[in-house]
Amino acid sequence: MTSFQDFFTGKALAFLHRAADLALDEDGPDLTARAVFSPTDRLTARIRAKEPTLVAGLPMADVVFERMGILEAVARVYHAQDGDLALPDGASPPCSEAARRARRGPVVAVFEGPAEGLLKAERVILNFLCHLSGIANLTARYVSALEGSRTRLLDTRKTLPGLRYPEKYAVRVGGGHNHRMDLAVMLMLKDNHVDRAGGVPQAVEAVRRSLPRDCPPLEVECRSLDEVRQAVALRPERIMLDNMDMETMRHALETIPPGIETELSGGVSLEQLPQLARLGADFVSVGRITHSAPYADYSMQLDKA
Repeated sequence: MTSFQDFFTGKALAFLHRAADLALDEDGPDLTARAVFSPTDRLTARIRAKEPTLVAGLPMADVVFERMGILEAVARVYHAQDGDLALPDGASPPCSEAARRARRGPVVAVFEGPAEGLLKAERVILNFLCHLSGIANLTARYVSALEGSRTRLLDTRKTLPGLRYPEKYAVRVGGGHNHRMDLAVMLMLKDNHVDRAGGVPQAVEAVRRSLPRDCPPLEVECRSLDEVRQAVALRPERIMLDNMDMETMRHALETIPPGIETELSGGVSLEQLPQLARLGADFVSVGRITHSAPYADYSMQLDKA
């Protein structure tokens, strides 16, 4: 698993800062905290997992405090790190992938700092932590369903606007792999491109003609065996089998030679994964792990310091 600090560099870090700033701006000033607490009041905050969950996004607390300008004023003790399994007393791991992680108690972090600052940061930190941990949890369930196969789980670009990098980071925490981060990292010829160009060969030629030097890796989305055969002849880096039935996918994979990666996609459910894994493709991509992951349940308890 890539660490938070290694993942969030350069462009990814800039987007993360923008996401944190937007979340803080959305809440505006905490007028109620200002009315009730004095500038010298301090609180202790404990973040507690209320259900078994992989931890993902806990370093967002430091990001939020830093963007607020109060990082140095907050004493921070972390009892877990991203990728750990937080377990309330008596709870069991939610899946085999989660069961292999380092186990921690329900309290994952304790902060002590200015009352107004902690109260403003509370919901922003929890929103990131609950959302990203939820993605990691669902991803881990899908990874568990592929256990024992060579097929790896990929995410998609079906992410919330502005949160692509954090969400894709959470997929990695859950044991999944990232597909392309944007439209330029890996080129994908989808049905709209193929239909407009007049076919798979014409679409591939158009891309290669427009980028004669340093063309990024190319993936061709295929809807039929005929399109698969046409794509194979052009040797793209990857061929996606999109919304095909099981028998068609099996025949298609037999057609694709070594050296061209294979990806299965289109309405993939958790229940289908073991059967899909037996086909032996390199990847299966699932949008649901980001766009439909339930929140993980955490709370932040604040007490007088």
